[in-house]
Amino acid sequence: MSLNIDWDLLHSEAKKIMAKAYAPYSKFPVGVAALVSDGRIVSGCNVENASYGLGLCAECGLVSNLVATGGGKLIAAVCVDGDGNFLSPCGRCRQLLFEHGGSDMLLMTPDGPTTMSKMLPWAFGPEDLNK
Repeated sequence: MSLNIDWDLLHSEAKKIMAKAYAPYSKFPVGVAALVSDGRIVSGCNVENASYGLGLCAECGLVSNLVATGGGKLIAAVCVDGDGNFLSPCGRCRQLLFEHGGSDMLLMTPDGPTTMSKMLPWAFGPEDLNK
């Protein structure tokens, strides 16, 4: 399925959800929005915890939103910091995005869109479990 990607809309949605982040400890709110294969947009924000290691990254919220609203494949995503600048997901979150978007999922970077295969080379995915 070929969908047009409205990067401006994804950026706007990521900034909108970033404003709802719960980041009282790091003061580093993060938001992410993604286009799903059926045309929906899902989003998530980081949610910190006083026990720092229990905080949830924005991408965790996005994937939970994806699954809770019917699943599907992630096509493209934009992740932003508190100023709305493009932000690269951490390694754990790259793995989450890869699981639900695959190697061809696009992620916006300061240099433009790039594939998850470039963001997470030699990624481990569900097909590796059968080897």
